Amino acid sequence: MHDLIIIGGGPAGLTAAAYALHKRIETLVISERLGGKNIYQFRLKGYEGHEIITGFEIVDKFQRQLEYLDFAHRLDRVTHVFPEGPNYVVHTQRGDKFETRAVLIATGALPRMLKVPGEQRLIGKGLSYSAISHSQLFLDKETALVGSTPRAIRAATELAWTCQKVHFILPEPGEIDSPLGMRVRANPSVVLYENSHVLEIRGNEYVESIVVQTPEGTKEISIQGLFIEIGLDRSFNFATDLGLEVNNLSMNLHAGKVIVDSKNMTSRPGVFAAGDVTDVFIEQVLIAIGEGAKAALGAYEYLISQ
Repeated sequence: MHDLIIIGGGPAGLTAAAYALHKRIETLVISERLGGKNIYQFRLKGYEGHEIITGFEIVDKFQRQLEYLDFAHRLDRVTHVFPEGPNYVVHTQRGDKFETRAVLIATGALPRMLKVPGEQRLIGKGLSYSAISHSQLFLDKETALVGSTPRAIRAATELAWTCQKVHFILPEPGEIDSPLGMRVRANPSVVLYENSHVLEIRGNEYVESIVVQTPEGTKEISIQGLFIEIGLDRSFNFATDLGLEVNNLSMNLHAGKVIVDSKNMTSRPGVFAAGDVTDVFIEQVLIAIGEGAKAALGAYEYLISQ
């Protein structure tokens, strides 16, 4: 019987594990790999990494600590989590079953990709999936944004605030005619390409241009950065098993995310969540670190009160 099982090995999960182990909680982290979004470190041509604190170094230290403690982590995929009396049973893809007094879900979310030539090669080299995380690096630069969702409209607003010019490629109408979308449409820093699609991302070491299919024809646009905001695929799939309350507002940026309280407890006692799987606005490693620490302390308080 474990005190706490943490599902997910990204920044939130690794931080939670470090804090839980420090509190002498018998902890097990189950994840297919360790690092999460920490493996997508962002670089920009001419940019010196010491100018901004990203949190990657902190998470790397937590990861190394956990890798050293063989008994505290297992590389596997959790398939189900079921309540059993006051405790929980965690099932994995390899057929293992673990009992635990509390669960902390930190499975994160993965960005949807365009799946076009050049994308995989240039991830993190001027290509980002989160404007809220990286827009500040493009002050007075020329960038492009792809997407039609409320998330993309918000990203366009963020980029227009800092960038010299934003080429906004909309594959479909989406939310561009919403009140916020109309503000984006009227912004002189934003050039709209409606009903258009990115065919290729070009660049040697960093993003240099994109090839776009517009209603008028094919066009190559020179840029210094590209943001792809077409949605997130959440790894969280335990809502049915545990009956957790999730955000059901379809047009909300947090739709489908698990709802947590101020101590990161979900609607079920003993089940906590942290990181991009929750309805807390994360998307940045530093915030995920804080939420992971908070969730571990919340779990600690729960465990000592039982």
